[in-house]
Amino acid sequence: MIITRTPFRISFAGGGTDMRVFYSGARGVVLTSTIDKYMYITVNRRFDRSIRVSYSRTEIVEEASAVEHPIVREALSLLKMRHGLEIISMADVPAQTGLGSSGSFTVGLLHALHAFRGEHPSAEQLATEACDIEIERLREPIGKQDQYVAAYGGFQRIQFNADEQVFVDPLICAPGTLQALNDRLLMFFTGLTRSAGEILAGQQSQMDVTAPNLSALADVAERMRAALVGAPRLREFGELLHESWIVKRRLSGVTNPAIDGWYERARAAGAVGGKILGAGGGGFLLMFVEPPARDAVVRALAPLEPLPFRFEPQGSKVIYSG
Repeated sequence: MIITRTPFRISFAGGGTDMRVFYSGARGVVLTSTIDKYMYITVNRRFDRSIRVSYSRTEIVEEASAVEHPIVREALSLLKMRHGLEIISMADVPAQTGLGSSGSFTVGLLHALHAFRGEHPSAEQLATEACDIEIERLREPIGKQDQYVAAYGGFQRIQFNADEQVFVDPLICAPGTLQALNDRLLMFFTGLTRSAGEILAGQQSQMDVTAPNLSALADVAERMRAALVGAPRLREFGELLHESWIVKRRLSGVTNPAIDGWYERARAAGAVGGKILGAGGGGFLLMFVEPPARDAVVRALAPLEPLPFRFEPQGSKVIYSG
């Protein structure tokens, strides 16, 4: 039996610049970090030649090609595993909430399947294979950041290049900087879920309008990174989150009246800036709040409740092999 644990992520700025339709003509950059919320995947040998897959539903089929879950089916196809497996997934937070759950699922599943075969894939291999499954095989209109940060883990600046190379560079900052930043972040679940693919497909179909805004978001990501390097300028980081939100909300499907209302209430209570995580439209609302205003912001957003989290320095890993 193999069990993998793969972290979810929060993306601070640059989301959308990791889509090929953008980075094929301009450099894509995201600033993102994994957090201590996880996807768990178990792979075990089944007593017969059938395949059992358990997620929000359960499938039992005779052949891998008959699996209806598209990511599981394509992962089994990629690794040429056809019979006698049981695959179970569990997660700390719901899917479609802006924390990169699909990328974490794909990376964690591939990691578990490789480990089941006695293989030790690198983070680069896991990220590349996960992108191949979701973007090339399944034609999902998504970017690459989720797969890469789930595989590598940590607080990363990730650059996407026209030649398909991806540069993953960890944030190098003074001791205590990330803890201080973590202490100023509040994450609230809006209760709304949405399909990131549908939102991103809409943005890609209007790339002549979308591209200038995505370029601005890549620039904000670079400035955010600079605010954390050397002597940290944490409030400036929060102000850049607000600047990023002003740009991002121009994109199709990112916000709605409910999200705008929560954001403005948080700002009125003392939050410096924030954003809706992921493609937008629902999921988790992230706010940068200086400690003295923390309680006021929490009260202002009631009945939404903050979800405590910490930055996670590690990517996908095998936590049990037996």
